[in-house]
Amino acid sequence: MPTHIRTDLCVIGGGSGGLSTAAGAVQMGAKVVLIEAGKMGGDCLNYGCVPSKSLLASAKHAHAMTAGQPFGVEPSMPNVDFAATRQHVSAVIEGIRPLDSVERFDGLGVRVLQGFARFISSGQVQVDDTIVSARRFVIATGSRPFVPPIPGLEDVGYFTNETIFDLREKPEHLLVIGGGPIGMEMAQAHRRLGCRVTVLEGMKALGKDDPELAAIALERIRAEGVEIVENAAVERIRQDGGAITVSTASRDFTGSHLLMAVGRKANVEDMGLDVAGVETTRTGVRVDASLKSTNRKIYAIGDAAGGLQFTHVAGYHAGIVIRSALFGLRARASTHHIPWATYTDPELAQVGLTEADARAKFGARLEILRFEYAENDRARAELLTTGKIKVMVVSGRPVGVGIVGAQAGEMIALWALALSARLKISQVAGMVAPYPTLSEISKRAAGQYFVPRLFENPTVKRIVRLVQFLP
Repeated sequence: MPTHIRTDLCVIGGGSGGLSTAAGAVQMGAKVVLIEAGKMGGDCLNYGCVPSKSLLASAKHAHAMTAGQPFGVEPSMPNVDFAATRQHVSAVIEGIRPLDSVERFDGLGVRVLQGFARFISSGQVQVDDTIVSARRFVIATGSRPFVPPIPGLEDVGYFTNETIFDLREKPEHLLVIGGGPIGMEMAQAHRRLGCRVTVLEGMKALGKDDPELAAIALERIRAEGVEIVENAAVERIRQDGGAITVSTASRDFTGSHLLMAVGRKANVEDMGLDVAGVETTRTGVRVDASLKSTNRKIYAIGDAAGGLQFTHVAGYHAGIVIRSALFGLRARASTHHIPWATYTDPELAQVGLTEADARAKFGARLEILRFEYAENDRARAELLTTGKIKVMVVSGRPVGVGIVGAQAGEMIALWALALSARLKISQVAGMVAPYPTLSEISKRAAGQYFVPRLFENPTVKRIVRLVQFLP
């Protein structure tokens, strides 16, 4: 006979969003069951954010050894122990793993079940021989690499972000299919670690970012020796011994290893969602602004909800669900204040509308403020002058910000706050930033809003001259 568990909240998926939901709910007094079919911590800890940024850190140190000449430091070619870079990645993961472990969540009071969950009714899921009945469910199953049906690929050994970090031998020539954030981060990292790298992108590399800013990042990546081929739709792939050949309409590319990085697909198949009355789309579970599915007792968050695929979005969604499911409060998810970053060197970051989107929405009302890294003293001191910030402003408030340059991922946080709190551009301009820091770039960009209004305004100059005659 199956075991039957009754609970307030059942969370399906032990990744970032699911863990945040479960931890928050149980600490607020709810009875919580958490179900995970794979590794606790999900994609972010095991295959995504944590390992990729750890590998990028190794690559950054290798690159620094070759770039010291302008500082008076004699460059030298790094001796890269490729297996040791992977050991660093593994060590970082293992250092974080206890925070996401079954033991920790057991200690919080969460009932953790390990296995694949499938709905057997609108209010029940089954995991092996256990049936869970819950008042509310949260689908937080994340996503996995999307591998397109390219002729010949099934006969070729290839990597995805779920397997590339297990590679212990240095690729002689890494072919990367996909020029999005994952593809470009891994391309630059492997190039800096001593590999030849070719990126094949069917459209435009970093195509979801502002093209003006993306071009700056791509120029640097190309200058480091990464071959980036755009508008190169792959037609077939074949392997001959240790050589992998990728064919496009115009030419063939041959390398030793292949990384597929063309996108991600939500994990919502084979869960019995139709039995539960939950509709899906090609991108994930169909949800409304409160993240409720077509079954009002079932929420979907993070990648499973079919929207922006970022760890911080999953965490944000967890807060929405907790307010709604535990407190019965009206809570709606929004995307206008959600930042994202690509951790190439230079980094790319964006929050709110890009220039193209802002022009389409606001037309002539839009003002664009720009400021170059080269005009910042800290950037000059550290020779980090490649980069710029663009601020889209409408009626005195920022509606979008894009940054390319050093620490763009850190700097975008200020602007995420500005959009979330609906700050005026004058409030950012009035901020006092420590000198010398890169954060002054944001302040100076905001200050550009007042240049034509104050320094180039004849009326202002006349008033100033008149005031000078007052006693």
